[in-house]
Amino acid sequence: MADKTAKFTDADLLADKIIERLDGKIVMATPLGLGKANHVINAIYNKVRKNPSYSLKIYTALTLNTPQASSDMERRFLEPLKRRLYAGYCELDFAQDLHDENLPSNVEVCEFFLAAGQWLGNSSVQQNYISANYSDAGTYILEDGINLVVQLLASEENNWNYSLSCNPDITLDLLKARESGKSDFIVVGELNENLPFMPGDAEISAREIDYLLKGDCESSTLFNIPKRPVNLPEYAAGFYASGLIPDNGTLQIGIGSIGDAVAYALILRQNNNKDYRKIMSALHLDEKLEQLHLDPFETGLHGMSEMFVDSFLDLIDGGVIKREVDGILVHGGFFVGPTSLYCRLKAMPDTLRQKINMTRVRFINDAHEDFEEKQKNRRRARFINNGMKATLLGAVVSDGLENGQVISGVGGQYDFVRQSFALNNARSLIMLNALRDGRSQAESNIVWSYGHITIPRHLRDIVITEYGVADLKGANDADVIKRMISVADAQFQDDLIKTAQENGKLSKGFNKPDFWSENTSRHIEQKLAPFREKGLLPEYPFGTDFTAVEQKLIKALDKLKPISKSKSKLIRMTWKGFRKKPDKDQLAAIRRMGLDRPQNLDERIKAYLLRAVL
Repeated sequence: MADKTAKFTDADLLADKIIERLDGKIVMATPLGLGKANHVINAIYNKVRKNPSYSLKIYTALTLNTPQASSDMERRFLEPLKRRLYAGYCELDFAQDLHDENLPSNVEVCEFFLAAGQWLGNSSVQQNYISANYSDAGTYILEDGINLVVQLLASEENNWNYSLSCNPDITLDLLKARESGKSDFIVVGELNENLPFMPGDAEISAREIDYLLKGDCESSTLFNIPKRPVNLPEYAAGFYASGLIPDNGTLQIGIGSIGDAVAYALILRQNNNKDYRKIMSALHLDEKLEQLHLDPFETGLHGMSEMFVDSFLDLIDGGVIKREVDGILVHGGFFVGPTSLYCRLKAMPDTLRQKINMTRVRFINDAHEDFEEKQKNRRRARFINNGMKATLLGAVVSDGLENGQVISGVGGQYDFVRQSFALNNARSLIMLNALRDGRSQAESNIVWSYGHITIPRHLRDIVITEYGVADLKGANDADVIKRMISVADAQFQDDLIKTAQENGKLSKGFNKPDFWSENTSRHIEQKLAPFREKGLLPEYPFGTDFTAVEQKLIKALDKLKPISKSKSKLIRMTWKGFRKKPDKDQLAAIRRMGLDRPQNLDERIKAYLLRAVL
């Protein structure tokens, strides 16, 4: 079959062609995360920026910027890292202008999901955010009359087809709308040789692509999200969750260190069950839950996740994900992660890659379409998502603050919670840290109420913190409150009880059990530190791009954050660092930060602070 796609090697010439064809009035849709065709987008954006008679409206989500430093210490850590990890990455020019709040008046960027916490206080981003379930975003885009879809593509040599690879999620539905005559838009692809060719639903015919950019762009570096360390409280929560996942079931997990903790616990349960049970026993799970799943997996799990995170590959390798549905091990909507994820997918044998089906997000997130089939295939599903806060009555806060500022977005969380109620024997597991570092002291993430919610209390199910599991489904309000307090940090429990009693939601005579007082970071450390010393709870269970020195610095800089909020603590730590003689490893870390030869008093103080926390 002849390939009639018009091919370009110059992004500027391609942009001229697109602008001419659309009369300078562009309504562009481009995928969330990794799937953006950055070279094409930059060329179009820069031409529109220079010509006020043109207009550009961009619909997207999860715009990825390389890390931005908010302090001199962060800059010292990030700059060498960026040179190493992002060399050859094409930055998005509109994203930099958004960051600087310098977007031209003839350009509008609307996002339905934001990179977590990166756009707080940015008026343009906050005002143009669209609150939408992930599965509904495509409908909103089509209703506004998009005339251009721009996407990163993978190709195979001697193959007339292309792959949407990392982002078939909404694009497949957009292409279907165009084919049926419900929409009319140009499709522009940009090739990248580092992007793995994903077969199955992600594979599309060349006839779907109107214009294609190839050439120098094909060697561009893909965006890298390095692995973060998994701390002991996150491991505790991950092991709690792992005991709630039955064999012969279905699994969804998200990105981040808590998701990694869940995946690692499941792999340990499968391949080192003896030590897995020792850890579960140390957490006293047998005292807190009646029904646990502790045995290795015989039939195994099937993966069903809007985000195909890299730990799914480890779950496949570890023999946990092995239940196939129509020949598929994992259905995913999009992926983005560390460079190792892209390399592993590219190096994977074709027979195994064909068992990973990147597909439509509506198929994954919406249970109503082909409900009976999904009821059969998604049996015993466990949908695991992260939250920021939860109320005593079981509502969950995951995407924004009560002042209206958006942290990230609802994404697919509501979809999965609703799906857990629609499917037989399915459960929603919301995981959150019981504690957070406040401006001056630790704060509880379990609160009486909050001025913004993502999941309403009538959809409450299971909430997990580092202190245990609160099973809320079908319980009355008083029992829900008790169970939520049982997974809150001990220092806040009395105040939470008092507030619930004052509002008539908890009996005046209620007295908390003595063992709730063990909900402290110190107890978590006592329970799990011995297993970390034995190598059973590694800080980076699935590897990392950070060097050994950088790993030490990450922990040190995390310790500095709360200290920097207190002048008295800063003085004490500076004095401690002044008196402390650094060893060889600490000197290497100080050198990595460019503070081994301080040039002024400010640098000298920073070097002392770094010594103290190292």
